[in-house]
Amino acid sequence: MAYDFDKIVDRSNTNSMKWNVAEGELPMWVADMDFETAPAIMEAISKRARHGCFGYTEVPDAWYQAYIDWWKIRHDFTMEKDWLMFCTGVVPAISSIVRKLTTPAEKVLVQTPVYNIFFNSILNNGRQVLESPLVFDGNAYHIDFEDLEKKLADPQTMLMILCNPHNPIGKIWDKATLERIGALCAKHHVIVLSDEIHCDLTDPGRGYIPFASVSDICRDNSITCIAPTKTFNLAGLQTAAISVPNPVIRHKVWRGINTDEVAEPNAFAVDAAIAAFTKGADWLDALRAYIYENKQYAVQYVKEQIPEVEILSSEATYLLWIYCKDLPGNSREIAHRIRKKTGLFLSAGSGFSGDGDRFLRLNIACPRALLKDGMERLKRGVESL
Repeated sequence: MAYDFDKIVDRSNTNSMKWNVAEGELPMWVADMDFETAPAIMEAISKRARHGCFGYTEVPDAWYQAYIDWWKIRHDFTMEKDWLMFCTGVVPAISSIVRKLTTPAEKVLVQTPVYNIFFNSILNNGRQVLESPLVFDGNAYHIDFEDLEKKLADPQTMLMILCNPHNPIGKIWDKATLERIGALCAKHHVIVLSDEIHCDLTDPGRGYIPFASVSDICRDNSITCIAPTKTFNLAGLQTAAISVPNPVIRHKVWRGINTDEVAEPNAFAVDAAIAAFTKGADWLDALRAYIYENKQYAVQYVKEQIPEVEILSSEATYLLWIYCKDLPGNSREIAHRIRKKTGLFLSAGSGFSGDGDRFLRLNIACPRALLKDGMERLKRGVESL
């Protein structure tokens, strides 16, 4: 079946956070795709809407089975029904887990530069952010394991949030790396919270490795947050899952999300997720191919037309990490000046901490015509600096 990812969807006047911009501006910042979701999902939502009654919703067996089958087929990992809990989103889950598994002033470790909302989940709950910065060698990032162990050994460190695959650098962590992280966390009694929301958005032919699949140690000392929302562009439906194999940790997480009232689905959340995981595979494969072509286009364009910056090689997500190697100013200044000059709205890398102040983040999950427009604006913006 052919899917038209070149179709431009007018998202103005829809209360879209991404597209709440001035006329003539082009937003390519927040991780929100400009594609219609899979037809099977639209049909499931339409069918539910036609029913007309939108009362309280329970989570049926079909929801659990949809997650279990998808992870078994797509990622060669078998989850059990008892491990899974519904949650309204990955971020609500992370915030709830931080509150339940740590106490005020304790530390939560993150590997920066990393998804900026992690900091909100930590700081807004009165905990401390403990950074173990990833090391950039001019081409790629790697983990400083000496620093990581030192930070994990701090008796105030209770939790590590792992981004797998990693946003914003687009890196898929290999099995050996995950196993080493898991062993260090277990050694120092630090629970791993693995955010795997981008796991299905890998380059064609590439897979990711679920953290809990790596070893018994990783499985028994971890919490995994997963969802169809990034993959199928469903963030506004507030539907996600938490997988926790360890029954003791699971009970704490379950108590947390129920105390925080983020464990009850809205009328569309369950049906959309089931449709995504049972009928969305072909659409997703076509999407991944399209995004990969967008990535190749952007990389080539920058290489040929904008030598002052460089797009780092990535293996996952639809977010590109742009190294502003020869540009003056910090990332906020660069992003502001590009937006003011051209209307192109990018994410400043400083929000991701670590060495992010020398980077911009670009969202390429859009029709090719919009991407071409964005790249031309980026060129004009860089030239103006």
